[in-house]
Amino acid sequence: MKKRLTLEEIGKLAGVSRATVSRVINNHPNIRQEVRERVEHIIAETGYQPNAAARSLASNRSDIIGLFIPFVVDALFNSPYFALLIQGIAQACNSYNLTLSLFLLENDHDERALQRLAGNTLIDAMIVYTDSTQPDNVSYRLIESLKRRHVPFVQVCTPLTDMTGIPYVDIDHEAGAYQATRHLIQEGYQRIGQIRTSGNITSALRDVGYRRAMKEAGLSIDESLTVYGNYSEKSGYLAMQQFIAMNGSMPDAVFSHADTMAFGALRALRERSLSVPQDLAMVGFDDLPGSAASDPPLSTVRQPIKQLGQAAVDLLQEVIAAEDLVVRKTVVPVELVVRASSKGLPTA
Repeated sequence: MKKRLTLEEIGKLAGVSRATVSRVINNHPNIRQEVRERVEHIIAETGYQPNAAARSLASNRSDIIGLFIPFVVDALFNSPYFALLIQGIAQACNSYNLTLSLFLLENDHDERALQRLAGNTLIDAMIVYTDSTQPDNVSYRLIESLKRRHVPFVQVCTPLTDMTGIPYVDIDHEAGAYQATRHLIQEGYQRIGQIRTSGNITSALRDVGYRRAMKEAGLSIDESLTVYGNYSEKSGYLAMQQFIAMNGSMPDAVFSHADTMAFGALRALRERSLSVPQDLAMVGFDDLPGSAASDPPLSTVRQPIKQLGQAAVDLLQEVIAAEDLVVRKTVVPVELVVRASSKGLPTA
């Protein structure tokens, strides 16, 4: 029996990416006519057809995509990160002529509400956000329910290592943290602390990058210079107060795992009349809209948050159209943006 071609093989024959083939199959409007005709010619020539589940879905679609974020309303809509992520997802849904429906579950233990969401027949597919390290987290329970019900889904953020069969999109957290820490080392700083968070994968991966850069440079890692926050500006303010209280033992530079925490840390330094970067250098992570306008302008790792949201929708279209069981992932690259907050130490 002749082996059925995959989306990736169709893409190679047509000279385009797997995502472009998916867009053509799903009638994405933003495809050049020449590219569309070339892909359609290869599809017709090879006799390619999506699998039965995808054809069934396509014949009875509501064109509604669900987005699940396990955060309380106040925390979600006060977050610059989620504002950009949702904007990117919404823009991509619009380009596919899809309707986006946002779901929030404030009670982590409301199992009935969770099952109602997983069994919602008005939704074609789901995008699920989570960066929790807890396998019984509400988002992972939703994912397992979606898998049992054969509902297409994509996770935003790297899954736990023991979770299998999860297509996902994410950025390279470890590489970004490595770049930030290495930049501080190259600028002459050696006693480098970090403000991180606990209980989530993103900060754990950034911690790996921080430690790898320190070890490669032959610098010792002082565990007292790792202080925890919760991504809020207030927690960054409190974390910096802990560093300041160290007096002569405080770090000469700090890598903050989020710009929001860095904003709070900078405020704490200003209140103590400490100068950045003369007294302490700072690098954040995210490159939020306020980072360039902070005092001083914040060096940071730019993650294209809107692009991440768009990539989630693109990958979800591939999952819907896919005829194979290969778990797919999309990793969006990051970029170090150097500003005044991490200017190097003066040379003797």
